[in-house]
Amino acid sequence: MPKAAGPTMLLESACAGPVCGVDEAGRGPWAGPVSAAAVILHPRRIPAGVNDSKKLSAKAREALEIEIKAKATAFGVGFASVEEIAELNILRATGLAMRRAVEALGTAPAIALVDGNYRFPLPCEVRPVVGGDAVSASIAAASVLAKVARDRLMVEMDARYPGYGFAAHKGYGAPAHIQAIRTLGVCEIHRRTWAPIRQMLAGGQSEDRPPA
Repeated sequence: MPKAAGPTMLLESACAGPVCGVDEAGRGPWAGPVSAAAVILHPRRIPAGVNDSKKLSAKAREALEIEIKAKATAFGVGFASVEEIAELNILRATGLAMRRAVEALGTAPAIALVDGNYRFPLPCEVRPVVGGDAVSASIAAASVLAKVARDRLMVEMDARYPGYGFAAHKGYGAPAHIQAIRTLGVCEIHRRTWAPIRQMLAGGQSEDRPPA
């Protein structure tokens, strides 16, 4: 069976003006911020092996991050905090992180190709692309930068809040994370508006564990 082709620049080449790909990481975890990245790729300088971050190992993502940043015409990364997620809801907070990523580009894009089916309010024309990280090289590159940036931050949070295992599960609802919350209680970076965290707080896990 022939190997499936990776993402290309066909969508980008059909657009007029600078085009950035935009993607997020961390909408589902129980802890930590949501991140987003925006990338403008040069059509003749596409990083080798760029692909949907979910299809790559952590080591491959980290190597690609270096290459993407070296070859991209522009890139930007943005975050929305746990507090902003609670205040805005996760969808709007994701849009805020994406806006920050686009604004951090330093080059104003004419069009943003955004992974998914939602038209987030960004400072340029927005074109949603369902499954975009599998078909658009710039969206795939953005998925890598967003994922690596958030994973790196969660490793830092693991050192600040030891015992939760953030470096391993990155804040997702893994069994080890659930057990850690039951043992230690919630900490400052847990998303208290998430149903599992609300239920644990209602069950008596109400005291914040301070940072180390």
